[in-house]
Amino acid sequence: MAHYVPPKQSKVGQLIDVVVLVALTVGSLFIPLILNMAGSSKSVASPVENPTWETLGQNAAQAAKYEALGYTPESAHDLILSRFDYSFTTGALIVMIVVIVAYYFLMLKFSESEYREVISEKFGDK
Repeated sequence: MAHYVPPKQSKVGQLIDVVVLVALTVGSLFIPLILNMAGSSKSVASPVENPTWETLGQNAAQAAKYEALGYTPESAHDLILSRFDYSFTTGALIVMIVVIVAYYFLMLKFSESEYREVISEKFGDK
């Protein structure tokens, strides 16, 4: 029974792999920021005319912490009342599911021969 020998990769190939993985990682982190697709909501849910700590729903301890950070009720108004937008479209959800499933099957297809060699080595041909 032949022992499984993983394919050898050159130093240049390893360097290219590392550069591509770093570029993909940095890109996946910064592209949403560049395209303004990440972060908190840009609009205030329900603006308050003359904000006070009470109308903003803050107790004395919270108000003291905001004041310690240099905020006033007017300057903290948008910060406190901004809400995250968790809405999504069905189309975007379906596209994400298709991409994940396609990636899974693509990895299985590309790795099939190596999986077969490992299984053959461990359990023999059947």
